[in-house]
Amino acid sequence: MRRIVLYLFILCCVQVHANDVVPDDTTTWTGRMQRQLDSLTALPLFETTQVGLYVRDLTSQRDVYRLNHRQRMRPASNQKVVTAIAALHHLGGNYPICTRLLVSGEIKDSVLWGEVCVVGGMDPLLSQGEVYQMANALREAGIDSISGILRLDLSMKSPEDWGWGWCWDDDMTPLRPLMVDKRDRFVHEFLDNLQSVGIRGMSIERVVMADCPEDAQTIYEAKHTVDQVLPRMMKKSDNFFAESLFYQLAAFSGKRQAGRKEAGAYVDVLIRKVGLNPANYQIADGSGVSLYNYVSPELLVRLLEFAWNNNSIRQSLYPSLPIAGVDGTLEKRMRKTAAEGNIHAKTGTVDGVSSLSGYATSPEGHILVFSIINMGIPRAAVGRDWQDKVCEVLCKK
Repeated sequence: MRRIVLYLFILCCVQVHANDVVPDDTTTWTGRMQRQLDSLTALPLFETTQVGLYVRDLTSQRDVYRLNHRQRMRPASNQKVVTAIAALHHLGGNYPICTRLLVSGEIKDSVLWGEVCVVGGMDPLLSQGEVYQMANALREAGIDSISGILRLDLSMKSPEDWGWGWCWDDDMTPLRPLMVDKRDRFVHEFLDNLQSVGIRGMSIERVVMADCPEDAQTIYEAKHTVDQVLPRMMKKSDNFFAESLFYQLAAFSGKRQAGRKEAGAYVDVLIRKVGLNPANYQIADGSGVSLYNYVSPELLVRLLEFAWNNNSIRQSLYPSLPIAGVDGTLEKRMRKTAAEGNIHAKTGTVDGVSSLSGYATSPEGHILVFSIINMGIPRAAVGRDWQDKVCEVLCKK
């Protein structure tokens, strides 16, 4: 009988104290935080849903809470954390994302006899104004008429319009290298702007999709940097912006029409660098839309710790993260709580999954890095509400 009672007591302790980090004394802040997280992870919610939770104190350099932290889970838009850190590590914040305008042939009596070529760089910030500047660059080159071909060079990425593992009903911007304000209207906008700048005697025979001629000369370049892409990608969770950085990684390989495998290879290099095995994860896209992405809270925490410890990455990444109660996708969350202003983290939501990973400032002034993934939840709000409670525990006295 005593053995049965002892077994039941141990079982209850295991269920309540799911954290696999040795608990601190309850008189310390860390100890109180651990007890409160134990209570949150023992809620009936987790009889039917799954959670992965990992909290590491970067100031004291120790883990303070771990629960299912190595489980392979779908990250939703927390995949953008992986993409952002990989891009900053391999490319850097100043890496240029370019759309180039080139011409080949001969200009005679203000007529270009030859080709106009535009090289797409999958720049998510390419705007109508910049398309106008391209057209104007031709006019400033002394061209008032064109007789030839408009060539679109789309070789910087693989030809598919959708990510691996995206669903047929995902309402997504096509993954094309030449978009204007995220719309597939480049040719229409460009031809309209040629007329508006005074290039009226056009006789463009046809539009072709092919590489630029070797003798083509660049006359204009629209350019944005990784740092300029990050705020909208992270604070607004823009999927096309994230996929742009993913395919910048792919193109960095130097391969024509590079795709997911080339981008994933660079992510794998980073995973090894933080001491983990890439074979334990699956990188399907850059945004987290795919059903095929699998990461873990441990991986996200390791990457965020790596970013924090690398000043150039931290200076780019940290300001791009949503701030609880202040801006981005966290603007309306955790208001009037200890977490407001003290949580800088990336949100994530797809059907059945809600995630939150980033940094917290503890009441002791310590910097914490954390990752939370909720899976199997009936509504996104269920996961978000629970994550907010966790964040309040991390930030309150």
